[in-house]
Amino acid sequence: MHRHTLEREGKQFGRFILVGLLNTAFGYGAYALFLYVGMHFAWASLLATVLGILFNFFTTGRIVFRNTDYRRIGRFFLVYGVVYLFNVMGLAIFDHLRIDLYLAGLLLIPPAAVLGYLLNRRFVFGGVE
Repeated sequence: MHRHTLEREGKQFGRFILVGLLNTAFGYGAYALFLYVGMHFAWASLLATVLGILFNFFTTGRIVFRNTDYRRIGRFFLVYGVVYLFNVMGLAIFDHLRIDLYLAGLLLIPPAAVLGYLLNRRFVFGGVE
């Protein structure tokens, strides 16, 4: 890979991490708001997750990949599904090894972020900007 391409990908991945922080704040904020107004935690979590994915699609598409083609949202949901399965499998392995699940969740964040970035770049938003 050329140096210029690596620099672009590095900047793009940096934006992905920053947007991920924004997306996390939005999703948790929505969840907390729904709880505050009296919604059951299961419904609050479901609604916050759906709204979070929609919000994430537009922020990730626009800010990270410079692409907001709404027809890609199905693939975006699939990427979330793959990252979810990765996390659940990782947690199951850590649980089998009797590793604290709070620690396991923290340890899985970096590889899950890389996986999410690579899948979004490749299958949802079509390459480096």
